[in-house]
Amino acid sequence: MLKGRLGLETTRVPHADRHGLLWLERGKLTVEFGCLLFTTAGTQFLDAGAYEIPFQQVSNILLGPGTLISHDALRLLARQQTGLVAVGSGGTRIYAVSMPFGPDRAEIARKQVKLWSDPELKIQVVRAMYEKRFGAPLPHYAKDINSLRGIEGRRMKEVYKLLAEKYGVSWEGRRFDRDNPDNDTILNQAINHAATAAYASAQIAVAVTGAIPQLGFIHESSSRSFALDIADLYRASVVLPIAFEAAKKAGIHQNYDIERETRKLASAIFRQEKLIPSMIDSIKELTGINDNSNHT
Repeated sequence: MLKGRLGLETTRVPHADRHGLLWLERGKLTVEFGCLLFTTAGTQFLDAGAYEIPFQQVSNILLGPGTLISHDALRLLARQQTGLVAVGSGGTRIYAVSMPFGPDRAEIARKQVKLWSDPELKIQVVRAMYEKRFGAPLPHYAKDINSLRGIEGRRMKEVYKLLAEKYGVSWEGRRFDRDNPDNDTILNQAINHAATAAYASAQIAVAVTGAIPQLGFIHESSSRSFALDIADLYRASVVLPIAFEAAKKAGIHQNYDIERETRKLASAIFRQEKLIPSMIDSIKELTGINDNSNHT
C-alpha cells in the first residue's frame, strides 16, 4: 500500500554490495507471489526442490543447461537490474547476455579506456598481463609489444615441453587448420576446445564487470579482444593442463570424443578453480579497481 510513497518498488541494492554470480542449472525460474523461484529436479550441486532466489542481492544469474525462464522472471530481474547470462555447463560456452541498462557503475570501462588510449599506460598493462600469466617479472628492456611477444613465444615453448613430459603426451608443435580443424592431432584439438571454453568464461567475466570487450591490450583485431586477453592469462596454468590431460585420456580410451570430454573436464576444473570469479578479480586488478564485492 505504501510502496509508491516509500519508493520501495524502485529501490535497488548497489551492485558493489551484492553477491557476484549465482549459478543455476536444470530447473525452471519463475515468479510466485512476487518472489523469484527456482524449481529443480536436482543436480550434483543442488538437491531437488524449490528455492527462493534473493535476486536483489545478486549481480548476475548464470543459467546453465536444462533451464527455463518465464517472462515474469525476466521482468523482475530487469526491474532490479540483475544480469542474466545463458551459459554452457561450468561456463564453457556463452550464448546470450541480458544486462538491463548495464552495470550500475562505470569505473572499469572508464579506467580501461584511459589505460588503452595512453601508449605508456597501455604497455604497462601488457607487461602486467604477461607477468601475471607467467608468474615472473619480465626483463626491463622489454618495453614494446613485439619484444614481449618474442618472450611469450619462448616461454610458451618451455610450457608445452614441460606439460608434454608431465602427461607423457607427444608434442609436435602448435597448429590449427581453420578449414579442417578435425584433421589436426588429438592434442591440438583438445587445446582448441579448452581454449574456446576459457574464452567463453572470459566473455562472461568481461560482460558482468561492464568492461569494453573491443578494447584489448594484446589482442586488437577481434570484437572480443579484451576477453581474449583475459582468457590468455590462464592459458599456461589452466587451459593447457586441461588439454594435455584430455589428450592423455584419449590415448587410453577407445572411441573418445575429444570435444565432449575436454569440455566436461574444463567444466569441472573451472568450478574447482573458480575461474570466472578469478577472471573478474583479474580485470579489476589490471584496471586498478578495488571494491569489497563478493563474486563467488
